Amino acid sequence: MPDLSSNLAGIKSPNPFWLASAPPTNSGYQIMKAFDAGWGGAVWKTLGVPVVNVSSRYAAVNYRNTRMMGLNNIELITDRPLADNLREIEEVKKYFPEHAVIASLMVESKEQWHQIVKDVENAGCDGIELNFGCPHGMCERGMGSAVGQEPNVLKTIVGWVMEVATVPVIVKLTPNISDITVPALAAVEGGGNAISLINTIQSVIGVDLDTFVPYPVVDGKSTNGGYCGPAVKPIALNMVKNCAQHPDMNLPISGIGGIENWRDAAEHILLGATNVQVCTAVMHYGFGIIREILPGFERYMTEKGFNTMDDMIGKSVNNVKTWENLNLKYKVVASIDEKKCIECQLCYTACEDGAHQAIGLKEVGEGRVPYIIEENCVGCNLCSLVCPVEECITMVRRDDGTEHETWKEYMENDKAPTTFDDDRAGGKHHWVPAPADALKKKK
Repeated sequence: MPDLSSNLAGIKSPNPFWLASAPPTNSGYQIMKAFDAGWGGAVWKTLGVPVVNVSSRYAAVNYRNTRMMGLNNIELITDRPLADNLREIEEVKKYFPEHAVIASLMVESKEQWHQIVKDVENAGCDGIELNFGCPHGMCERGMGSAVGQEPNVLKTIVGWVMEVATVPVIVKLTPNISDITVPALAAVEGGGNAISLINTIQSVIGVDLDTFVPYPVVDGKSTNGGYCGPAVKPIALNMVKNCAQHPDMNLPISGIGGIENWRDAAEHILLGATNVQVCTAVMHYGFGIIREILPGFERYMTEKGFNTMDDMIGKSVNNVKTWENLNLKYKVVASIDEKKCIECQLCYTACEDGAHQAIGLKEVGEGRVPYIIEENCVGCNLCSLVCPVEECITMVRRDDGTEHETWKEYMENDKAPTTFDDDRAGGKHHWVPAPADALKKKK
C-alpha cells in the first residue's frame, strides 16, 4: 500500500490533500469536521484586521447540466476577531496534532506582520501562508494581489516575515500577472520556504440582462471578484508547471485551482506540486468528497508503482516542451468506428465549419455514418473531442516513428518558409475547397 504522507517544506500531514484558505476554513468547527472526514491539512481563512463583508457574495457560471463550473467570489478575509481564531487554532491542534494547520495572513505594516506571525505561532500553527493573491477588495487597500503583482514589494514583505517566523512560510501567488515565475522568484529571493498557486482570477462572471447589473448583485451594483472552480484548472496547471520548470525556482509547490477529484489532484502533482489545496469543490459538495479522493488516489499510485509521494511529484514536467521542440514528423489521423457511431454527424459539422474539411458524408441512401478524408486530415483531434460517444473516433498514428525533426531543427536547416508565398509552407499543397463550393453544400 502506498504511503500518502506529505511533507511540504517541513510541514507534515497524513495525506497531501489540504483545504485552501476560504469559507470552508473560516472556523475551528469546520476544520475539525474536515479533519475528521479525512483531510490532511487546512489553511485557515486569512487572518488580519477583521473586515465587514457585503451581501450577496457569490455568483456562478453553469454550463448545460453542470452547476458551478466556475464560481465568482467577492467575500473578503475573516470578519472574526483575531483572538477567536487564535483560540480555535490552538483547540484544533489539541484534537488533531498530526494534521497540518496553516495560518493564512494579510496585514499592512512591518510591525503588524511581525506581531501576527508571533501570534499564530504561539497558537500552534504548523506553517504560515502569506496571502498575496486576493484580487478584490483587499487589493484596493494595498494588500492581496496588489502585493503579488509587485515582485519587489512581495520580496520585501516575505523578508519581514522571515525575520521572525520559526515555522515554514508559504507564499501564495496571484494568477493575475503575465509571468507567474516573476513573483515566484521574488518569493525565493525573499527567503520563503514554499509557494502556493493559484489564487483566484479577477473576473466579472455575468450580467443580469433585465437589470443590467453584473453578478453578484449588491443593492443594484456589483464589482469584480475572484474566479475559481473546475473552469480554472487548465490555467492553474500551466502556472504550476511554469514554476516547476524554472531552473531557479527551487521551492516546493502547493497546487491550487479546479481540484474536484483524485484525477485533478494527480495532474497537479505530476506537474510539480508537492501537495494540493481544495476549496470550490468543498463549497459545492461538502467535506465528504475526501472519502472518494483518497481511495481513488491511492489506487492510482498503486497501479503506477508509486510507493511514496516523492515518486510521483513532477513526473510529467519533462514531458512539457516549448512548441519549437515538438516532433513535426509525428502524424495522426482520425478513424471512425462505424459500429459505435450514432450518426449525429456532429464531427462532420465541426470539421467542415470549424477545422479542415476532412470529413465527408455519404450519398443519400448509403447511410449517415461520416467518413474520414484521410489525405486532408491534419490530426487536429477536434472530431474526437466533439464526438458524444467514447472511443467512437480515435486518432491513429500513421508515421512509422523513425523520423524526428523539430521546428527548431527545421529553422536551423533552413527549411522554414521565409516569404509570404513560400512553396515550403505547411498548407501550400493542402487541399482546400474553392470559395464558391461553400454555396453548393446544402445537404
